[in-house]
Amino acid sequence: MTTPFWISAFLDLPTASFAPAVSFWREVTGYDLSSPRGDDREFGTLLPPDGDDFLRVQQLRDGEPGIHLDLHVTDPRASADRAVALGAEEVADRGHVVMRSPGGFAFCFVTHPASTPPTAATWPDGSTSQVDQVCLDIPSGSYDEECAFWEAVTGWQLLGPTTSPEFTSLRRPAAIPLRLLLQRLGDQSGTVRGHLDLASDDRQSEVRRHTTLGAQLLEEYGEWTVLRDPAGSAYCITDRRPRD
Repeated sequence: MTTPFWISAFLDLPTASFAPAVSFWREVTGYDLSSPRGDDREFGTLLPPDGDDFLRVQQLRDGEPGIHLDLHVTDPRASADRAVALGAEEVADRGHVVMRSPGGFAFCFVTHPASTPPTAATWPDGSTSQVDQVCLDIPSGSYDEECAFWEAVTGWQLLGPTTSPEFTSLRRPAAIPLRLLLQRLGDQSGTVRGHLDLASDDRQSEVRRHTTLGAQLLEEYGEWTVLRDPAGSAYCITDRRPRD
């Protein structure tokens, strides 16, 4: 099987902001943090109280904050070869295979088992929320190629425009915790980036909770709010209802 049975998102965090950013995302999600791992103790996992994990953190010695994806597959080598044929670049094979999409977005093929999505967190005011989506921010010049690539590499159906003409989504299987949304940027060229989105049944309450925890409010839209976390990464809270 070369298409993913699970998807995880890695928060890539510079050393200077690693501790406050990890603390922030623990509070935002309500998840615990695993023991550190890696040669330099640079990796950690956010552990939900139920279900399997899908959010992880990585401490960067240098570089800008961002995210990358892990696609969980039964055969990383076969999946990587197929992705290269679809236009991806292989960066390194370390047992897990490090890749870049045609537009330069970093992702890995890994084998870690997982099968049960966590339920949404319920907060003291009764509202619920959950990180449930990665939005790929794609320059307009590479948008069509990138959309075709992610449809092919995941095996998920491309659904076309959603709430706005600049957004396209992929149909996520029910057993996978993260949706993929593809956003066409106004910029013609550049590297594909990504950000996290949360679903919330009370967006204003959720925004207040995040700003109290240290997020910076950036912009308000009709169906979502853009904020910045303590590491400097933008993310969104949406009106999409969390998974039960």
